[in-house]
Amino acid sequence: MIFITAKFRVLPEHADAWPEITREFTEATRREPGCLWFEWSRSLDDPDEYVLTEAFRDDEAGAAHVGSEHFATARQVLPRHLAETPRIVNVSVPQDDWSRLGEMAVPQER
Repeated sequence: MIFITAKFRVLPEHADAWPEITREFTEATRREPGCLWFEWSRSLDDPDEYVLTEAFRDDEAGAAHVGSEHFATARQVLPRHLAETPRIVNVSVPQDDWSRLGEMAVPQER
């Protein structure tokens, strides 16, 4: 799978509206057949920073995402709300879902 994490520093005047600003793009991406997940989180340390965690089945799914109409629209719309160019980590990993964090395993009998 292709695993991507990106940090978006949003202009302070747009930070609270970011979930709505990105809603159409997010929903369209989540409907892509090769999208495994596409999830936004807001930083606890910086209220103007959002972190996007996304995963795609394979290189073909990633290419389909980048070539989609909604991605092209996002490239036109989202930058006007940003304070800087987003930062990204993009890697291929040999799995297709989240692994369990064994060091913090929760006992089954709770």
